[in-house]
Amino acid sequence: MTDITTIENARVRIAPYIKRTSLEHSETLSRHLGTNVFVKQELFQKTGSFKVRGAFNKLLSSSKDDLAKGVVAVSGGNHAQAVAYASSVLGLDAIVLMPNSTPQNYVDATRGYGARVELTPTIADAFKEVDRHKSDGRVFVHPFDDDLVMAGQGTLGLEIVDDIPDVTDVVVSIGGGGLMTGVASALKARKPDVRIWGVETVGADAMAQALAAGHPVTLPAITSIAKTLGAPAVSDATLAAAQQFLESVTVVTDAEAIVALRFILERLKLLTEPAASCTLAAAEKLKSNFGANVVLIFCGGNLGFSDLCSFENKN
Repeated sequence: MTDITTIENARVRIAPYIKRTSLEHSETLSRHLGTNVFVKQELFQKTGSFKVRGAFNKLLSSSKDDLAKGVVAVSGGNHAQAVAYASSVLGLDAIVLMPNSTPQNYVDATRGYGARVELTPTIADAFKEVDRHKSDGRVFVHPFDDDLVMAGQGTLGLEIVDDIPDVTDVVVSIGGGGLMTGVASALKARKPDVRIWGVETVGADAMAQALAAGHPVTLPAITSIAKTLGAPAVSDATLAAAQQFLESVTVVTDAEAIVALRFILERLKLLTEPAASCTLAAAEKLKSNFGANVVLIFCGGNLGFSDLCSFENKN
């Protein structure tokens, strides 16, 4: 399990390379949910999501000899951009394996940061290709199941508790569970009584299914519009973190995530991904459980214009 010392060391290590994103009180959401609500604006992080925290921590923790042949990553979106960007900053050669279903804006941005993109039929096929690149000497930067990656994501949790020592509840979305594991590990170490609520969308609910089964479950396909939550399965480590730290995992529909996305855009003037707006959709269901100071983590904002326009027909 990711421990607080590892996360604190990661914060020092990655500080020169990332933004310390703001944590803003929202009058609109506070009235909407009936308590003090704050938004962790990680959508303004470099590359538009939290993922650079883990990518930088993994690469900065690796030796130059290990990195000499470059890196390889698998991603349907935000992790791809993070690894590409971090590799560019650090002067490393990067290959990113992405499924064909990846929105074009993610592919273009990943290439724009200097990585070579290889498209595969599915995200599962992308993972199958990793060993070939590892055999060439490349370091694999896993999107979530890596202690160094999770520790990097956990630095976000340290920022939350530093800014709001009296935080009572944190709502965090779950893909593979790396963000949740890192953030929960940091928060629980600093403030054991904080309640952490996980969120997924229907069709990208690998954690909810794993919790119900008692072991990781591989989804046959990712059908949710929340592509950045599209891990085919969680890991043993992230499932254990969910079992230990979470109050629950709320699964919302794509339609509910879109309604929340529109509300956030119109009232807060923030354009989030469905993977981030789903935290508000879940908070609306959970609000009777909340204490005095609630944080919603808006984990990313890499939403393409064409996808945004298409949502009108899906709501």
